[in-house]
Order: sequence, then C-alpha cells, then structure tokens
Amino acid sequence: DVQLQASGGGLVQAGESLRLSCAASGFSFDDYSIGWFRQAPGKEREGVSCISSGDGDSRSAESAKGRFTISRNNAEKTAYLQMNSLKPEDTAVYYCAAFAGWGCPIGLYDYWGQGTQVTVSS
Repeated sequence: DVQLQASGGGLVQAGESLRLSCAASGFSFDDYSIGWFRQAPGKEREGVSCISSGDGDSRSAESAKGRFTISRNNAEKTAYLQMNSLKPEDTAVYYCAAFAGWGCPIGLYDYWGQGTQVTVSS
C-alpha cells in the first residue's frame, strides 16, 4: 500500500524552526515529485513547496521563499521541509503528497499523507 507519513509538527514560538519529515513507502519514491501543502482553519489547502524526482528542482510559494527549504533523500525514501523564522500565519496542518511527474499544482498530486499540525504562537 502507498503510504506517506508526515511528522515533525508541534507548537513553537514565532521565530523558531521546525523540520517536517515525510516518510514514503509502497511506491517508487525516486520517480515521484514530492509536495508540501498546508491547510489553516477555515482556509483552502495551499501549496508550500515541491521538489522534483530527478534533479531536485524545487519551487516554493512566495510565503515560504527565504524561510522554508524542501529536500529529499531518495535512499531513505524521505522528504523534508525545513521551516525557519516561523510566523503565526504559518499555523496549519501540513501535508506531504506525491505524484509521478513534475509540477506543483495541488490537483496533480495523487498520494497524500495524513498531515502534521504546526502551531506558531506570537
């Protein structure tokens, strides 16, 4: 079975950092792009950052640029989202997702993890 397990969320103060992990199993991780998305209460799910399967090309939302870094370790079948200088508006459930192509739009992603809560206090 395809599984994506997101972890690493928590409660932090503004300005602090968190690293989210996304552990994958049940599919050929190397061949899939990985995306991180988030959903705040009362808002639609939105893209945060994505990374390609091949050369590691990545894209980030404007809100994440300069603060968040996406990476992946194909040998460990794990993707990461390093989040620095966190702000209260980053509070959301963060999801990782995968799809067998390259692109960042949320509609492209087939496989989804269960999400991990990130709460940033002011």
